[in-house]
Amino acid sequence: NYGSEAVHDAAVALAARDLPASLIVDCSHGNSDKDYRRQAQVISSLCEQLEQGQRAIRGVMLESHLVAGNQPVEPGRPLTYGQSITDACLALDDTAVLLELLAAAVRKAAL
Repeated sequence: NYGSEAVHDAAVALAARDLPASLIVDCSHGNSDKDYRRQAQVISSLCEQLEQGQRAIRGVMLESHLVAGNQPVEPGRPLTYGQSITDACLALDDTAVLLELLAAAVRKAAL
């Protein structure tokens, strides 16, 4: 539900109910097919939409942590500091790159 048609339809549905057409897009979960690495594809699509004038996109939700991936919690096994024990996440460095791409798209669109 991050593609241009879905974003447009959601914005129209909100406006039709006299609600602000402001969306926060989840780049993870179903939109990434539960593969944290696919969040970059979602961000790329959102950047294109912003650059093409889509004004309803107000924010994004990314699964991010210090270390990429996730880890199981097992008795007697030490945990990796900064790695998720729930959903798999982007590494902080990768997240920063995606946020820079979004910032550039916003600047280009002069939002």
